[in-house]
Amino acid sequence: MNRASRHFFSDWWWTVDGLSAATVVALIGIGLMLAVAASPAASGGPHTEGNFVFALKQVIFAAIAVAILFGASLLRPAQLRSVAFVVFVISLIGCVLVLFLGSETLGAKRWLDLKVFTLQPSEFLKPSFAILAAAILADTRPAPLPRPAITALVLTPALIILLLQPDVGQTFLLLGMWGAMLYFAGLALKWVWAIGGGAAGLATMAYFLFPHVQHRVQQYFHPSEKGYQAGLSLKAFAHGGLLGVGPGAGTVKYRLPDVHSDFIFAVAGEEFGLWLCLIIAALFCVLTVRMLLRAAESKDPFAQLAGAGLAIVVALQAFINMGVAINLLPAKGMTLPFISAGGSSLFAVALTMGFALALGRQRPQVELQKTRLSPAYGGAR
Repeated sequence: MNRASRHFFSDWWWTVDGLSAATVVALIGIGLMLAVAASPAASGGPHTEGNFVFALKQVIFAAIAVAILFGASLLRPAQLRSVAFVVFVISLIGCVLVLFLGSETLGAKRWLDLKVFTLQPSEFLKPSFAILAAAILADTRPAPLPRPAITALVLTPALIILLLQPDVGQTFLLLGMWGAMLYFAGLALKWVWAIGGGAAGLATMAYFLFPHVQHRVQQYFHPSEKGYQAGLSLKAFAHGGLLGVGPGAGTVKYRLPDVHSDFIFAVAGEEFGLWLCLIIAALFCVLTVRMLLRAAESKDPFAQLAGAGLAIVVALQAFINMGVAINLLPAKGMTLPFISAGGSSLFAVALTMGFALALGRQRPQVELQKTRLSPAYGGAR
């Protein structure tokens, strides 16, 4: 484990961003703790006995996610591009299959039933598109179209398929990440505003086309009606107060739908109190800022753009989930990264952070000089 060792694990250990990796492990640990707390409510009810089946599944999913995280963090930039391309294509195919073979829930088709667990292919579009868009935007070779237009052509099929499912939340996550990456790439501000206007137009169209979107928005802006889920979530936070009612002692969670996934933040508020909610929010802030700083420190435009895109999409998703839980935003079926129960979300966010860690790996300058000058250190890299 010394710096002179050429073993792949020691090489990874000394070059990976330890703070980001430790923050991710902490979030996954909190997620497992909350999965245990939410599992009886998710598998049972106010008058029926629950079990810990969701918690057991989450432990297995977490072990797989850690393996994905570690494996992806070992990739080099050229390998990242290839893996991202394969993941993006497979995810698109999976999203198309969902339209024909997917299980329908509340009028939406987003999941493929694989018997062992349900897979949501759209979750993997985000990290893979971030890498592909960064590779396109950072490429300096002549192209028949402007680079932003090429990224738009790559993104458009994904957006169309997501709106057909429909999955408005994932659609706007992808749009938000894409717009941020174009801004970081130096796109003229007038075009950034144009993209923002297009997104606003798309949001207006979604409001009139999809009844569930219209219902949630109207419910959110109603002067007195909070909505069933949002109202129960706020009651959970009020019941927990500053210190919480204690692990397993929550009662509101038994009436809250999707308590183990979309509203896991409310479980944290009820059973552990405001202090754990603040820790979770602080960890996401630390992770986001660290990833952005790591991207800014890189001298490779591809790593800068990809790292920033991956940071933005994780931060946006976390903000939306926590915002919905405290009624800051209209209800939206979106998981809390690393913490919500479910394999698809955890695997996809592990891949996201694996890509980010791979991009942020840095060697000390002395080590870089040795690898360039001395064959004993493995030759030039």
